[in-house]
Amino acid sequence: MYAIIETGGKQYRVQQGDVITIEKLNAEVGEKVCFDHVLVLGEGEGIQIGTPYVGTAVEGTVVEEGKGKKVIIFKYKSKKDYRKKQGHRQPYTMVEITGLGVESEAPKAEEIVAEAPAEEAKEVKVSASMKKDELIAVAKANNIEVDEKATKAVIIETIEAALK
Repeated sequence: MYAIIETGGKQYRVQQGDVITIEKLNAEVGEKVCFDHVLVLGEGEGIQIGTPYVGTAVEGTVVEEGKGKKVIIFKYKSKKDYRKKQGHRQPYTMVEITGLGVESEAPKAEEIVAEAPAEEAKEVKVSASMKKDELIAVAKANNIEVDEKATKAVIIETIEAALK
């Protein structure tokens, strides 16, 4: 049995026991990770194809973290005496696949969307250091009508007046 998972903007075909090198994850060595973006799961007649994802997950254990081989970037323009040399080492995480088709423990997308407005409705301090988009989002979360084309100062005044 195999699965096709999506992580780091790439797709990987994995089986139980495989060790794959993926884009860096925020996980420590030995920690378990869960990939819930499973595109295909199964084999032969019992294959499940997601639209876009299957409702199950793939579990793995972080084996190693490190940096890949150095890639040299050399920019050059002839007859202009322009040369620029740069190097880059892409960070990676090696993961050993331990389980396929495990029920996903991560909250579903609908639950995350339902919880988000409740968090924003809490008391938020409005300051001049906030971006205009953030101010508009705070106003919408608190059901305050604000002209989106107004300046930041006018938006801040409107929000503060409505919250008092």
